[in-house]
Amino acid sequence: MSQLTRFAIGMTIQRLFSSQMYKGWQLFHVSAVLILVMTGLAVAMQPDLVEGLRSAIRATARSSFVLFIAAFTASAFAVLTPSPFTKALVREQRFIGLAFAFSHFVHAVLIYFYGQLHTGFWPARSVIDNIPGTLAYVFIVLMAITSFKTPAKLMGPKAWKRLHSIGMWIIVAVFAFANFKRIPMSDWYLLPFGIICAAVAIRLVGKLAQANRRSQTELTHRSG
Repeated sequence: MSQLTRFAIGMTIQRLFSSQMYKGWQLFHVSAVLILVMTGLAVAMQPDLVEGLRSAIRATARSSFVLFIAAFTASAFAVLTPSPFTKALVREQRFIGLAFAFSHFVHAVLIYFYGQLHTGFWPARSVIDNIPGTLAYVFIVLMAITSFKTPAKLMGPKAWKRLHSIGMWIIVAVFAFANFKRIPMSDWYLLPFGIICAAVAIRLVGKLAQANRRSQTELTHRSG
């Protein structure tokens, strides 16, 4: 897939988040369609199906990365830099997360078919190689299921918050590890690894700012 096509899709996704036109399930459905179109283009633009699947695997890894970082940093950005865009990110955080889960589901399906066509793929991977990705997928599924009201209510607010907090940190750790181990293959992987480090810093600073603001509010109430 060309850099121009990737840029156009990326800009479209960004506009979806900041636009008042698409909200809730509309945002999810449009994001899902864009992911499927991007996947189809990635496969179609390669003359060989195996190479097409490889290209689509990379493309969906990037769409998943963008969607996850948006969900991961949304609340922190809303605290640190309040704006219509950051407020929209928080408002649609659930649906951005579900779009991420969909993107990574498509990613998993592509890996499965790639493994079927490229018979040397799975034998070259050890059980240890598959542990991080498997763990991330377990939490992605659990977090997606509990994004709906009935499962969330059955869990209770404390367990729900714990699951989603642990899940987010595990997924960000898996993304960081996946990009860090590929840096010797290509310097390009320094970019996503750096973005992950920045996202972690932003989230931690946002949490700290939120805690300080809460403490100041409590002190004000006590003084009053």
